[in-house]
Amino acid sequence: MNAVLKQVGTTPPRRDASDKVSGNATYSADVALPGMLHAKVLRSPKAHARITSIDVSAAREMPGVRAVLTYRDVPAHFMPVYGYFIKDQPLVAVDTVRYIGDIVCAVAADSEAAAVAALREIKVTYEELPVVATIEQALADGAPQLFEQAPVGIVPPYGTGASAQLRPRNNVCYQFNYRTGSEDAFARCDHVYEDEFRFSRMTHYHLEPFVSVADARAERIQVWASCQNPFPLRKELARMFKVGEHRVTVNVPYVGGGFGSKNNVKTEAVAVMLSMLTGRPVRLCLTMEEGFLTNTQHAAILRLKTGVMNDGTLIARSSEILLDAGAYSDASPLVAEKAGYRIPGPYRWRFIDTRCLCVMTNTAPAGPFRGFGGTQASWASESQIDMIARRLNIDPYDMRVKNLLALGDPFVPGESGVDSDMKQGLDVVCEEIGYHRRERRTTGTTRRGIGIAIGFKDGGGVNKPAQARVKMSTNGDVFLHCGTVEIGQGAHTALPQIVAEVLNTRLDRVSYAAIDTDHVPFDQGTNASSGVAVMGQAVVRAAEGVRRQVLEFAAAQLDAPVAALALDDGAVVYGDQRHPLGVLVMRHFGGTGFEFSADGFFKAPSDHRAPLEAPCVFWEIGWGAVEVEVDTETGQLKIVKLVASGDTGRSIHPLVCRGQEDGAALMGLSQVLFERMIYDDCGNLLNADPLTYRVPLAEDLPPEFVTITQEQGHGPGPFGAKGAGEATILPIASAVANAIEDAIGVRLTRLPITPVDILQALSMTEGYNP
Repeated sequence: MNAVLKQVGTTPPRRDASDKVSGNATYSADVALPGMLHAKVLRSPKAHARITSIDVSAAREMPGVRAVLTYRDVPAHFMPVYGYFIKDQPLVAVDTVRYIGDIVCAVAADSEAAAVAALREIKVTYEELPVVATIEQALADGAPQLFEQAPVGIVPPYGTGASAQLRPRNNVCYQFNYRTGSEDAFARCDHVYEDEFRFSRMTHYHLEPFVSVADARAERIQVWASCQNPFPLRKELARMFKVGEHRVTVNVPYVGGGFGSKNNVKTEAVAVMLSMLTGRPVRLCLTMEEGFLTNTQHAAILRLKTGVMNDGTLIARSSEILLDAGAYSDASPLVAEKAGYRIPGPYRWRFIDTRCLCVMTNTAPAGPFRGFGGTQASWASESQIDMIARRLNIDPYDMRVKNLLALGDPFVPGESGVDSDMKQGLDVVCEEIGYHRRERRTTGTTRRGIGIAIGFKDGGGVNKPAQARVKMSTNGDVFLHCGTVEIGQGAHTALPQIVAEVLNTRLDRVSYAAIDTDHVPFDQGTNASSGVAVMGQAVVRAAEGVRRQVLEFAAAQLDAPVAALALDDGAVVYGDQRHPLGVLVMRHFGGTGFEFSADGFFKAPSDHRAPLEAPCVFWEIGWGAVEVEVDTETGQLKIVKLVASGDTGRSIHPLVCRGQEDGAALMGLSQVLFERMIYDDCGNLLNADPLTYRVPLAEDLPPEFVTITQEQGHGPGPFGAKGAGEATILPIASAVANAIEDAIGVRLTRLPITPVDILQALSMTEGYNP
């Protein structure tokens, strides 16, 4: 590798910047094919009901209508259900609807207006069934079941200490367990504390809607999709429609935000089925309001039992996590793995016992969300750490430092070592917020407080493989082929930077090939902050393969040892002589030219000693510190200063990393202050639109907002890099709650935190006099 890095660590313009700010960027919503129809879906107005009849005869006669899809129109040999571990969500409802918004049927017409008009003519009658809209209702004795018959599902293999079960009890589709150590550890503790925390449900609120265009003609299925995982989507569509994967092509242009929601099937299957029925391309684009009904973050109840010694030494933690999976399983089993695995936090324990249950309710399905189970786990874990420290009259900083895993320590037995110095990272945010210099400040009814927290998650995905291909042309131009989707995180800039560094060429000579599953090597998906740490390693190996081929070829042409040669911007350097690659190639191959090509592959090695069957690729860690003002008369909460920091190991593109940390931290702040999908006990979503669902405005930015990108250099990725983009969402909610307790001495354990919550908590304290 070059002694002086030329491309890595620099801030060239983002590859997608010009297209996006000029309006020239192409998204799936922009795809238009000749003869394309437009689809709309009819959604259930009932939270739980049996469909007794569907009359679509009038809709089929409407002007411009080309097809109406009900379950009766799906060929019997298809498998029209989908999901990750559990195949339970139907293409369109068969006999039962399970939440308000469940798709009952769909229309393809010449225009969206014609499709919407046809939906109004469809007559559906329902026999209402009992509703379970909350976790408590779903788990109550005698609660009605969402699925009377068990859908097809699997439990993947797990390693030491981990296990899982399908349908362990009524309305629980999956349960993940992790256990290590001896339970008698609790008996040796000086104190055992039990606390419960509530985590609110959020919508992903991506600006680009769920959208796809499908062309299922000529015995092929072509899809243009706004998705984060084109290859798993290809596999699922092939399975559902009973065709070989070689007959399915998924194309992914720019994706306008996903935050985890745009994984697996969303709009694609309905569009494909309508295209099959009409023999024409079909576009299905949901409204933003429909996005609220498509995929959400999991609400959760987290119950922690923690044993500790008088001096603050952590001994044992037992956890029960109840995730609200909604009406269908989606990726809930995967989120359960992560929430259950991450609940111990970044600390040393002698005993860990975790159960995480995916509870099914008559609400919108829940799936992956930025932080992927880590947001729920960090909220509860870091809140309780502070609570215990204050109960023991120990400074929360000191208690954390006393128990933190050190650099290189395995997270749990069989797992990889922690790759950040967590005390160093905590000291960075504490210094910026002035934690050790803080003074209790009171002005009238306003009190100030400071809180800190550490967010901790395994990164890079579980057993995630990645492949990449790099090609160099006759004249030294370079082509990168890989399946990492540009969802705004800057991957299509950072990965070419890595290639340019390895091949010692200008960044503008490296192109990023369009993503389609026919031509791009396999990638499991763009998630888990894996673009640099996982795919980046595959990219490095592919680029190194090309460099090796070029130098070996040039060595033969120049009668020189390979070790004496170097690449420099499309030329081979031997001594003080530059030999343009094109000249060498043409001399050997003649006018036909040539192309050097190499593939790279990376996957963490499987190891049954690791609880998730493969050691974690890297650890994504975020540190947060918050200063707040609380008015004890009104309950008004003001964020005076917000500090967030993540360790990127080595920043490939520092400005991109900064943007990711800014965005993640503000999403964390939004979680604690504003965002909540409000369901009533009948399964009605009361704020399912952008006007009534509260997100931060520019005026909600704290007066001081600081993000600090640490480059500790211990990452496993190219040049010491780690993944970035999720770390700083993790600690913010608990840091705010910790700061509130520091200010006014009351603890909030439910998100979001509102002035009403603060006043109610104050009213329960002894001696409170508003």
